[in-house]
Amino acid sequence: MKMLFLIPLLLGGLLQSAGLTATQTRKTTRTPARKRAAKRSPPVDPTDGDNVDGDDLTIRRAAVAGLGPQAGSVVVVDPNTGRVLSMVNQKLGLKTGFTPCSTIKLVAALAALSEHIVDRDTSIFTGRHVSYTLTTAIAKSNNQYFNILGTRLGFERVTRYAQMLGLGEKAGLDIPGEQPGVLPPEPPQSGGVGMMTSFGEGITITPLELAALLSAIANGGTLYYLQYPRTQVEIEQFAPRVKHPLELAPNGIADIKMGMRAAVDYGTGRRAGYDPNEPILGKTGTCTDFRLASHMGWFGSFNDVGHHQLVVVVMLTGNRSVNGALAAGVAGAIYRNLSEQRYFAADASRKSGLPEIISTSPCCSR
Repeated sequence: MKMLFLIPLLLGGLLQSAGLTATQTRKTTRTPARKRAAKRSPPVDPTDGDNVDGDDLTIRRAAVAGLGPQAGSVVVVDPNTGRVLSMVNQKLGLKTGFTPCSTIKLVAALAALSEHIVDRDTSIFTGRHVSYTLTTAIAKSNNQYFNILGTRLGFERVTRYAQMLGLGEKAGLDIPGEQPGVLPPEPPQSGGVGMMTSFGEGITITPLELAALLSAIANGGTLYYLQYPRTQVEIEQFAPRVKHPLELAPNGIADIKMGMRAAVDYGTGRRAGYDPNEPILGKTGTCTDFRLASHMGWFGSFNDVGHHQLVVVVMLTGNRSVNGALAAGVAGAIYRNLSEQRYFAADASRKSGLPEIISTSPCCSR
């Protein structure tokens, strides 16, 4: 009888011990996962080696603060003249191209509109019961939609519009150290032209190239050479230079602007928005650049304001925490910083249109 009485106690002890062991095992297996999730790329100084001569100080400070200690580059341009107002991490920004990820969808959208493949309200089914218009496809960055557009356009037309919009060549006019991106000679072997127009497969671009493309969208269709004046004389003699005309659908730019606005209002670029009275239009990009073994986070954008309109391009590199949403947050912080300083307000101090200039070299005596 004593033995029968002890059996339940022994079983209970064994079960309790097993439960404790399982709990300890779960704790042991979860801890490394938490540590991995918390791991981030080490902080860097993205301003190291930059030459700030000629930069707009107000913009540069906002860009440096927004980027923080992250690996990446920020380019800010006046879209109505093509003037580079600041570039943070110039070594990276001027380097040969990076995979554009989903920012290439802007090229595909303009090409498809201009070739009458779609219009703004055309619905394309990406699944049995799922369809997108151009506006929602840009806002949500739907890969299948733009894969279909690329397949319908074909390689030659996609390449022609990419070249027209400045890809595959230098965006700047005599900017020292600038290297161009690359357009492929043929479609990717895996996925074909649809992979080009949804992920940017086979294409490389630079932040300057994306800034020039976005400037053309922001100003209504003029592709300027980007110029980066570095001295007071160069600033005083600055004159915009048109690169070449754009042969686009009459409403093409207006149509994609709706999708870019929607991307910030409710899509992939929501982190860029800060004030409905100062709307931001943009396009995110997230992918892996296998050539560099790096994750990429892009956000190309411009603000829709009456004064001091800017193009802000953010490109981030690093580990899996890097993505387009993070880049949109950096851009949003830059716009917000400038707004809080009333940079976008019409004020007497900036009537000349010339930004505040900083030089690291001594200037002339009067």
